[in-house]
Amino acid sequence: MQIGTEPVLLWDLQAELGEGPVWDDRRRCVWFVDIKGRRLHRYGVDDGARDSWDAPEQIGFALPAEDGSLICGVRGGLYRFDPETGDFALIIRVEEDRPQNRINDGFVAPDGTLWFGTMDDSEETVSGALYRWRDGELTRHDDDHRVTNGPALSPDGRTLYHHDTTEKCIYAFDHDDGELSNKRLFAVTEDGYADGPSMDEAGVLHVGLFNGWGVARFAPDGTRIGKIELPVQTVTKAAFGGDDLKSLFCTTAWLGNADKRAEQPTLGGLYALRVETPGLPQARVKL
Repeated sequence: MQIGTEPVLLWDLQAELGEGPVWDDRRRCVWFVDIKGRRLHRYGVDDGARDSWDAPEQIGFALPAEDGSLICGVRGGLYRFDPETGDFALIIRVEEDRPQNRINDGFVAPDGTLWFGTMDDSEETVSGALYRWRDGELTRHDDDHRVTNGPALSPDGRTLYHHDTTEKCIYAFDHDDGELSNKRLFAVTEDGYADGPSMDEAGVLHVGLFNGWGVARFAPDGTRIGKIELPVQTVTKAAFGGDDLKSLFCTTAWLGNADKRAEQPTLGGLYALRVETPGLPQARVKL
């Protein structure tokens, strides 16, 4: 399907909670998940091929690894997914002391470090945290979140961004070789809940707006500089892809808006559009 500057619907799969789009340059596809549907999806950009797999539990993200597998954040732990066999294999348990939690969004830093957040599945308890997984070790870096989203990293690698979605708050941290300091409020999304973030090469942070009808854009100093409009109100995350990294792939959801599905029948679909500034290359998890 031809992608232009206006959003086009690539896949009307009506995901309850579509999330986590990520570009896979080796396979020329976009991976994404339906968290509540416990499904992993793959969309081929050249031929429109569509494939789906059942996950062992609610799946928050699926990120490419250096060996061609995907590292997935599944409720209860990190799993390795083999696209050739469709098998999920447990790597490490996560938050056995917080069984009410599930893993949500994730990100791969240029050095192959995996960052991800957790949250209370009922969105009631402030029990979520931000984690780093590197060299087989899991480290908790920030705590006391209700709904985590992100993180994302600035082009120079010196600033890490992470959200508390229910508070509509985007936080920034100083980042130095996987260590975080100087947590501060970066921006607030008043027209929707701050959902998944991604970064372009100019340092502009793109933030999905849950119930905000689009993707908010923030300059490196936190100034709101624009919004990419979408035809559905629940936009969960946008990721850069394509050969020139100028295609923006957007996941959406009908969670929380089931009563709006008659007037917005493509809620939960995968959308795409072309943008002027490319995103940053998608790194792969170092194993």
